[in-house]
Amino acid sequence: MRECVLYKLGGFLHIPEMRTPSLDSSVGRSSWFRLSLGSVLLAWPLLTLSACGGEEEGSVDDGLEESEADSDDGEETASESEELRSPDSHPRLKADPTLRFVAMGDTGKGNQGQKDVAAAIAAHCAARGCDFVQLLGDNIYDSGVKSVDDPQWQTKFEIPYMAISQPFYVVLGNHDYGGDGAGWEFGKGAFEIAYTAKSMKWKLPASHYRRTVGNVDFFGLDTNLMMFNRDVDKQKAALAGWLASSMTTWKIAFGHHPYFSNGSHGNAGNYDGLWYVPIAGGQGVKKFFDDNVCGKVDLYISGHDHSRQWLTDTCRGTELAVSGAGASATDLPGRNKTRFQSKELGFLYVSIVGRALTAEFIDKTGKSEFTRTLTK
Repeated sequence: MRECVLYKLGGFLHIPEMRTPSLDSSVGRSSWFRLSLGSVLLAWPLLTLSACGGEEEGSVDDGLEESEADSDDGEETASESEELRSPDSHPRLKADPTLRFVAMGDTGKGNQGQKDVAAAIAAHCAARGCDFVQLLGDNIYDSGVKSVDDPQWQTKFEIPYMAISQPFYVVLGNHDYGGDGAGWEFGKGAFEIAYTAKSMKWKLPASHYRRTVGNVDFFGLDTNLMMFNRDVDKQKAALAGWLASSMTTWKIAFGHHPYFSNGSHGNAGNYDGLWYVPIAGGQGVKKFFDDNVCGKVDLYISGHDHSRQWLTDTCRGTELAVSGAGASATDLPGRNKTRFQSKELGFLYVSIVGRALTAEFIDKTGKSEFTRTLTK
């Protein structure tokens, strides 16, 4: 099993006992990785590579390329690529090639709903296995955090998920960028990226990034950058490069804002009925997806609306799922055709083995309510 992480930072806008390797990264520092086996901690410095891949099978090689440039608005940006490969002797990976993960968004409230869903995830992962959890944005309500030492990290992330040992990969939502959800406090995203170096669970290497695990490429997108048309060309170029170089069977994108949704926010381009206000209506999100995502990835999973939905219509072949019921629920007034929809709290559980991807919506009691299998 091979894990590779490529990421590009544009602007700040918006296992159990044996673990697979996970990446701790912060911009402008040397990167190290840790492989935990019981209580033993081994660390290796990263070795510089010319590309992500191409090493002799079974080797443990890691690479870092870094370059810096100034963005149009004067903010410093960085482009980095990192590779992390696990030894072929890893017992879990040899015994079970299935990749399993949880995806949910709109979680960071510290309320009873978040705790109930967390308990259901812990039980489900203990019973069926999980490699990681993917958060889909709005990780800290109502206005993100003020620093890496903000007490909200404990009340709205670390404590609610104390019983879940797997790493949490993250993308950013509008509430993470402050303004009570307006998302215009652009610097606040930097605190969530920086928290990666402080937490053992939290993994947000950049505002948008690529991560490869086995035969799956994961693309973490910053849809708030798209909402405000901020550094969109950089995110577009990064994604185009990642897709062009991808050799994996499956390609899955994560972001906060949905393309289609029956929730109260609705469809991209007409969020909250504000089609006539380009930023608020999400016209930037719609354009980005129409030009760069639709038909180029197999599945896009989002949050923003506090419900769980699997849309019938696709985005030129890209399947669409909404999983934003990680802490609270909102109504479903929309009229898009769906294979499943619910405003009950819960999460999406995905398992991938070979050319089969199976996704299940699980409610807060642990009940499996819907299953969809994609094959290639």
